Amino acid sequence: MGFYERQILPRVIDRVIRGGEFDRIRARVAAGLAGDVLEIGFGSGLNVPFYPRSLTRVRVVDPSLVGRSLAAKRLAASPVPVEFAGADAGVLPMADASVDAALSTWTLCTITDVRQALAEVRRVLRPGGALHFAEHGLSPDARVARAQHWLTPVQRRVAGGCHLDRPIDVLLADAGLDVVQLKTYYMPGPRAYGYIFEGIARSGG
Repeated sequence: MGFYERQILPRVIDRVIRGGEFDRIRARVAAGLAGDVLEIGFGSGLNVPFYPRSLTRVRVVDPSLVGRSLAAKRLAASPVPVEFAGADAGVLPMADASVDAALSTWTLCTITDVRQALAEVRRVLRPGGALHFAEHGLSPDARVARAQHWLTPVQRRVAGGCHLDRPIDVLLADAGLDVVQLKTYYMPGPRAYGYIFEGIARSGG
C-alpha cells in the first residue's frame, strides 16, 4: 500500500461520503441495531454518530490507521463503547456466533475477497443476527452496467480497489445470508457510481 492509499485516500473518502444524503442513509441503516455489533469498513467513523445509544459495544475492523485518527473526535463524542478488532474483514478475530448484528456501509466494493469477508460475517453472527448494509453496486440497467464494467478498472486504481459492478444482493445470498429487507435506488449524481443496495440480511439458525 503506497503513500496515496495510506495517507491521502482516507482523507478524501472522509470528505466525499459524508453529509446530506449519505448521512440520511447511514441513519436509516444504523437504526435497529442492538446489542454487541461488528462494523466492517469502519474507515473514519462516519457511522459513529448514528449508532443507537443503547448498543452494548461496537467492534470495528478496518486497515486504515489514518482513518482511526480521523475518527478520534467522533469516538470521543460517542456514548457507545468502540473497540478496534482488526484490519482484515476476511479473518475476523471473533468466535463463532459471538455478535448480535453487523454493519457495513460503502465497504463491500473495496474488500479484495468479498466472499470470504461475508462468510466471516455470517460465521460471527448469532443465529438470526442481522447485517445492516448500504452498498453501491451493479445496476440492473444494461447501459449503466456497461459503464460500470468499463469504469471499474480505473475506479479500482484511484479509489482503493473500489468495484462499481459488484452484485451486492447476489453476494449476500451466496454467503448464506437471507436478505429480508432490500431497497435499491440511485443516489443523485452519475448513475454508474450511485446504484445503492440498502437493507438487512439475516443469518440462519
